[in-house]
Amino acid sequence: MGKRVALVLAGCGVFDGSEIHEASAALVHLSRGGAEVKIFAPNIEQRDVVNHLKGSPTEEKRNVLIESARLARGNIQDLAELKAGEFDAVIFPGGFGVAKNLCSWAVDGKNCTVNEHVNSTLQAFHSAKKPIGLCCISPVLAAKVFPGCEVTVGQDKNVDGRFPDAETASAIAELGCKHICKNVNESHVDKANKIVTTCAFMCKAPLHEIFDGIGTMVQEVLKLA
Repeated sequence: MGKRVALVLAGCGVFDGSEIHEASAALVHLSRGGAEVKIFAPNIEQRDVVNHLKGSPTEEKRNVLIESARLARGNIQDLAELKAGEFDAVIFPGGFGVAKNLCSWAVDGKNCTVNEHVNSTLQAFHSAKKPIGLCCISPVLAAKVFPGCEVTVGQDKNVDGRFPDAETASAIAELGCKHICKNVNESHVDKANKIVTTCAFMCKAPLHEIFDGIGTMVQEVLKLA
């Protein structure tokens, strides 16, 4: 039997939800790995709605679960219904919606709060010693919930202009966690906590390199499951 994996989304779209290419890449690699996947998202209002053509906020109101259903092709459940006992692992794609809807990192940085259902999901998988996969900005969730853990968001310096958000690594360190520098096509495995992270679009890289990096994260999660 394939591993049972829960995928948690934060909406639909890089600026206010889940990054679509990251979610798709995770699903492709999970499919290739023979995993049985169910998709979840919190049933809450988005922090904001961004016009992705102009890059500016609008006056619209949208729901995270309803928007995430676009990516899930309608086959999705409320995160409040996720039971860790029914799965072998959980994966969180990135996108700025993670920092806006799943937690308040976009506004509060290291002083952020984490959505109650996101927090309880992470705690449940961690307590059961089941692997947690995170990419792009979503490793900040682990950094906030599990002080002392090891994660990567790429590099801690803006190497060759490819890591414009490198200061995130410093904020992670300030939370008492260890940031591990990795290239876009690599992932880091915190064996003690069973947390697997990769930087994805935190690096300005060709799409195929981001796809491959997410593939290494998924493969490591499935190995640990």
